Amino acid sequence: MKCVICNSQDITKRKVEEEIRKNSDVILVPVEVLVCEGCGERYYDRRTMKRLEDIEQSIKEKRASLQKVGRVLRIS
Repeated sequence: MKCVICNSQDITKRKVEEEIRKNSDVILVPVEVLVCEGCGERYYDRRTMKRLEDIEQSIKEKRASLQKVGRVLRIS
């Protein structure tokens, strides 16, 4: 496989945290995807995309089991 952004062939499977944003909240979802080591472009398979879509829907419907992991601060 060749990266469509930088043409690198150095693509590896890695565990990453995908961010889903809802208003000012950020939900971190651990997923395993292919990542280009040259530019960082991520490649998602259908099963991973479906999982992310299902999680987004469960968040929208307030069915998701979420755990607080920190807080976000803004400098004024």
